[in-house]
Amino acid sequence: MEKGLLLVVSGPSGAGKGTICKRLLSENKNIKLSISATTRSPRAGEVDGVNYFFLDKKDFEEKIKKNEFLEYAEVYGNYYGTPKQYVLEQLNSGKDVLLEIDIQGALNIKEIYPDGVFVFILPPSMEELKSRIVKRGTETKESLTRRFESAYEEIKFAFKYDYAVVNDEVDLAVNKIQSIISAEKYRVHRQKDTIDGI
Repeated sequence: MEKGLLLVVSGPSGAGKGTICKRLLSENKNIKLSISATTRSPRAGEVDGVNYFFLDKKDFEEKIKKNEFLEYAEVYGNYYGTPKQYVLEQLNSGKDVLLEIDIQGALNIKEIYPDGVFVFILPPSMEELKSRIVKRGTETKESLTRRFESAYEEIKFAFKYDYAVVNDEVDLAVNKIQSIISAEKYRVHRQKDTIDGI
């Protein structure tokens, strides 16, 4: 059985990576979403092992010491991380694993797991990015400016990824990523067992 692909998706806020990832998961049944671990309390309706793996701080720090995360970060006093075992089990069973993550986390994973496929989602233009963030209606003028400035900085990191996909239309962007997945599966190093068998 061929190993699954680890698909890592990042991009600035407003680029539409969440929408693209949801669509990929609904259209491609071989893709599993990576489940993060966190020390924050479950919100109403959240289920352990489905939305997150909920851990207490002591357990999380123990797992850090044992190198059990592909990456982790502390955000507003809570830890968030990508459990290595869950991801590797899915990949070894032939499932592709989708990880929607920030740039810092993605670059950490690239060092540990360079065989992953790293995709950066770009907006069609900065004007469109600004328009999308404004339409959400969740930002103050200050936070909008901050998000916009950080988007300029984040886009510079696109060159550290394998692929850049412009999200002008969601359907087109999803099709592009499906094409990337297909092409990556036929890379020679991923076909070793097939070639050896022949």
